[in-house]
Amino acid sequence: MAEAPAQEALQDTLSNVKHIIAVASGKGGVGKSTTSVNLALALAKQGAKVGIVDADIYGPSLPMMLGVAEGTRPEIVDQKYFIPVEAQGIKSMSMGYLATDQTPMVWRGPMASGALLQILTQTLWGELDYLVVDMPPGTGDIQLTLAQKAQLSGAVIVTTPQDIALLDARKAIEMFYKVNIPVLGIVENMAVHSCSQCGHQEHIFGEGGGQKVASEYQTEVLGSLPLSLDIREQMDSGKPSVISEPEGSVAMSYGQVACKVIALLADKASPGGPEIVIE
Repeated sequence: MAEAPAQEALQDTLSNVKHIIAVASGKGGVGKSTTSVNLALALAKQGAKVGIVDADIYGPSLPMMLGVAEGTRPEIVDQKYFIPVEAQGIKSMSMGYLATDQTPMVWRGPMASGALLQILTQTLWGELDYLVVDMPPGTGDIQLTLAQKAQLSGAVIVTTPQDIALLDARKAIEMFYKVNIPVLGIVENMAVHSCSQCGHQEHIFGEGGGQKVASEYQTEVLGSLPLSLDIREQMDSGKPSVISEPEGSVAMSYGQVACKVIALLADKASPGGPEIVIE
């Protein structure tokens, strides 16, 4: 019986959010959180009102990536609702704001899913054009809970060209298809490495894998990002590429991803023109 009130609360707190975008991957270590943060910031640069939620209950990294001071806690209203933490011009919420680095989340699946629902239902997002959800890796309880409870507009799949990563990316795509959530496209990370000394480029993890998977599922590659020391250092210092080097090639790539996502969501929102309803 408790599920219905939770569902009502979820719809209430998200009622003014136009689009919810899941950023997912089949496995960890492919740059999913980096993509989530930079995508959210790139959407904001387009003039949109943006929020981001860290759905990785076990290993939240959002506060560090956004440069939020350690120990920051969200304000609480009516002893029930969280006010999202604003950072770099976007609203954010993460389990990292509610726990410490020394407090691991030793939870079973249903507990983790419940924690995610609590974060979503008890955060006052207000009016947002886009809410980016940084999903945990895999295709388990948390992913299914979000897909079933929240009205996702679409999913962005993050992978590397490596065969094992592509295998898991397919699993993530299949999961979203099974719950009738459109896959907007694929972001391919670590696609090429350029030597900082001589400029020689090398496809360390393989080449063309993202395009192959996109073709298999009739979707597209939204962007291709390099294997770069700068990206890693910028994220670790809390200054993502879109903020630290807004005119750089990496920021431009994320900007192109954001523009494609905006266009795809606009197309899906009005596939056949306005609908006329006669009452």
